[in-house]
Amino acid sequence: MAIEMQIEPFQSEVAYDPANPYPWYRFMRDTDPVHFDEQMRMWYVFRYEDVQLAAHDYKTFTAEGSKGDSYLGSSFLSMDPPRHRKYRALVSQAFTPRSITQLEPRIVAIVNRLIDAVADTGRIDIVADFAFPLPATVISELFGVPSSDHDYFKQMSDRTMAEIEILTLISEFPAQNELAAYLLPLIEERRKQPADDLISSLIQAEVDGERLSTYDIQATCVLVLLAGYETTTTLISNALFSFTEQPEVLDDLRANPELMPGAIEEILRYRPPVTGIPRMTAVDAVIGGTTIKAGNMVNLQLASANRDERMFPDPDRLDIRRNAGQHVAFGHSFHFCLGAPLARLEGKIALTTLLQRLPGLRRDPEQPVQLMVGPGGFFQGTKRLPMLFTPQAR
Repeated sequence: MAIEMQIEPFQSEVAYDPANPYPWYRFMRDTDPVHFDEQMRMWYVFRYEDVQLAAHDYKTFTAEGSKGDSYLGSSFLSMDPPRHRKYRALVSQAFTPRSITQLEPRIVAIVNRLIDAVADTGRIDIVADFAFPLPATVISELFGVPSSDHDYFKQMSDRTMAEIEILTLISEFPAQNELAAYLLPLIEERRKQPADDLISSLIQAEVDGERLSTYDIQATCVLVLLAGYETTTTLISNALFSFTEQPEVLDDLRANPELMPGAIEEILRYRPPVTGIPRMTAVDAVIGGTTIKAGNMVNLQLASANRDERMFPDPDRLDIRRNAGQHVAFGHSFHFCLGAPLARLEGKIALTTLLQRLPGLRRDPEQPVQLMVGPGGFFQGTKRLPMLFTPQAR
């Protein structure tokens, strides 16, 4: 079942706008950089230095238990060293640089097929027509599941995101359980008959004679679905939303496609898909001059840290020539996102090809854009982005 809850917005002297939380982030960095929200029962950390410190100090700010009693809560994302190192080493065998590079021709083909479908129409909803089906197809093929299940994966990803957004208010995670049950027969089939796919690679991965259990594989696949589909969809759509706020940026990227990798890093800083990551205090902690008792949930606000003027000069300006390499959009330290190379590759191919093949790409002034930041402050996305372009004659 879908989760529907009404969450009141944060209250402060500066209004919290889910479509544009950045003025509120700045206000909180300046006035209340370590803030406790009564409704969410969670601490929020806003400054870059504090976020980076907490992300690195796993003995104080533990990842274990921070995502509830769920499959995501059992994945290596929710582990601390030394256990985290072993599980990450196992999973990383399925995400080698060679395996990511081998995906490039297939990503190019999928991107061009999606553009072909709209090229003569002059219209595209970047999310529904492109940014969703691209990573959904890539992830489905990685899993070795039929394309007919793309919509199911979309539904499961959306429901899992909803569970994460309110994880401090619930104790059951039906979407993750349903997805894990869907994956179980696929795992059993691959044990009997391995294939060239992610599930087979996870089954075969071994470190020091240890392999992943069936439950571990289910947990990893739930994580890969959420991280591999949702973040890439949002990276692409957030990028085009941000670029079209400044049309000169689009012109610059068309004329200088070699700037795209740096532009993607700037988008990850400027409007990251994942706005926050949860942690729990293992012991009493002091951060930013504030004491947080042991056993409290803490949300490290990555999106706020990436706009911290103490770290990034003129942080509210999108500058595709900026050196944004120190952003924390993919996390920090040993929890740096394992799928970051794949997200960057998909983003680079997708955005470069869109700008090359769809001349005059611009927002549709008569159609609304839908933006959203979740109530828990973990995700932000562009849910609907209608655009126009000069159609191509067939």
